[in-house]
Amino acid sequence: MARFSAFLAADPGHARDQLAATGASVRPEGPALALIEDEPGHATGPFTAYGRTAVGEVTLHNRPELLAALASAGAPAPPDCADGELLLRCWARLGTDGIRAAEGMFALAVHEDGALVLIRDHVGARTLFYARAADCWAASTSLRALRRWPALGTGLELAAVRSFLTFAYLPGEETLLRGVREVLPGRCLRLAADGSLAEEHYWEPQELIENDGIDNDAASSASYALRLRELLEEATARRLPEAEAVGVLLSGGVDSSLVTALAAKLHAHPVHTYSISFGDELPNELGYSGLVAAHCHTRHRVLTVSGDAVAARLAEAAALLDSPVGDPLTVPNLMLAEAVAGDGLRVVLNGEGGDPVFGGPKNLPMLVHEMHRDDVAEATGDPGRAARETTYLRSYRKCYTDLPELLTPETLDALATAPRPERFVTPYLRPEAREGRMDHLLNQLLHCNLRTKGAHHILTKVERLTASQSLQGRAPLFDRRVVDHAFATPPPWKLNGAVEKWVLKEAVRDLLPGTVVDRPKSGMRVPVQQWLGGPLRELAGDLLLGREARARGLFRQDTVRAWMRGEGALLPRQGGKLWLVLTLELWLRAYDIR
Repeated sequence: MARFSAFLAADPGHARDQLAATGASVRPEGPALALIEDEPGHATGPFTAYGRTAVGEVTLHNRPELLAALASAGAPAPPDCADGELLLRCWARLGTDGIRAAEGMFALAVHEDGALVLIRDHVGARTLFYARAADCWAASTSLRALRRWPALGTGLELAAVRSFLTFAYLPGEETLLRGVREVLPGRCLRLAADGSLAEEHYWEPQELIENDGIDNDAASSASYALRLRELLEEATARRLPEAEAVGVLLSGGVDSSLVTALAAKLHAHPVHTYSISFGDELPNELGYSGLVAAHCHTRHRVLTVSGDAVAARLAEAAALLDSPVGDPLTVPNLMLAEAVAGDGLRVVLNGEGGDPVFGGPKNLPMLVHEMHRDDVAEATGDPGRAARETTYLRSYRKCYTDLPELLTPETLDALATAPRPERFVTPYLRPEAREGRMDHLLNQLLHCNLRTKGAHHILTKVERLTASQSLQGRAPLFDRRVVDHAFATPPPWKLNGAVEKWVLKEAVRDLLPGTVVDRPKSGMRVPVQQWLGGPLRELAGDLLLGREARARGLFRQDTVRAWMRGEGALLPRQGGKLWLVLTLELWLRAYDIR
């Protein structure tokens, strides 16, 4: 298990010296590439092909198609070559067409022609960061490795603090380390030794709708559902491990349930399912997950997570992430990964992707707002109140509206001229007139969700926590062809009246009990408020009101104290907001950022 770093400078010796300064073991000759053996990941290499040398974290799900494409191009690859080498060969001989044809999870760094090429997979299942200092480019799948680079001398990026408090994750290229950026999904970056940078988009979802679906023709809608079923079966089959058991994280919702059913149908080896409980006294979905496990004949386990366990392991979980994620399920997800690994499994599937791809319930507030947007603007004389971006950020119900009371005056002054978080959603919610733009509001919202929350919250959290246990977490619903089909499906067949993800449910209706397919989405009730008033109360007080937090000077102490007392909001949402602040503080300490 490892991650990787790659450096580039006009003088190769200088690049190797800079890489060695991060603590990496560097070869005395050749390109400055290295594996970071002390961090959990899936990096392999270096490997070479056609005069190019690369390292990568690469898992491919469609090797036969890629081998066939190379053979057709007159550049056959060894059939047993590693996934990283195969992707390098696709890049070298087929260019971005070869990368576009790949289906999988990958981050690849290639030394070629005096440049460093960085490639990230279509949807963002693997992450990759880059920076420049001392006349040298650096790239790594480990943010901590770049933090150790003396020449960078990085500090805290305040604009990223504001973004995190707004979204509960970092939604774009910025990181909390000043000067370090993240390669975005579906992109190739070419970093030249002279310091220049060129970026190419090799894949982006397109709205290719032949029938607008207004008439909701039954035969036409059925054809979309049938094609989706084919794609779901192929996506799941491709992600199943060969000749061994597989795990599935089963919440009881339709997304994880359909993945469970497909795995049970398609896999010739045992399927293990895993669910979470926070105690019988809280609302939960165990009845549904148990029903699905029995229906699919899986080997089912329920993991009970206590507030004491969360308090004991929250710092550990935060330190595993390259960027903080203000999700109270982080520790439970880590404990699930441990349970899966403890059963001897190497691959675990999940149902992530259904909401951002097929139209989950969080789009409803935006759609309702759109119905009244022009009326609000006209009535108030304030076009700003009608802005989609503002409404979208408010709909997250995080700390966006609390920033003036939460951040110190000094922090607010420093942020006055910094780029605002609205910039991350504007390209999707207000697309310019261009080829490939999305005209339907629902697709604009889903596109935004896919490219922000999907890539920078859902997938990165799954990848880092499963990798920490030497697992691969795989998400069939984020399959690139499934995503393409979703954006070619008429919006009324995704959000059909009040029925969310309608076409997805129709595609799998025969696989699951009707009570599971047709149940409303409720989500798991995570007892954040209860934890913060109990097992986490002392930890939160020590961290957020302690000397180190006061010295950093980000947050107003009176606001933090009021939230800890449960004050400051009509509804009891202080717990979720306080959770963001606590998560951020733990992450900053793990990375020693003051």
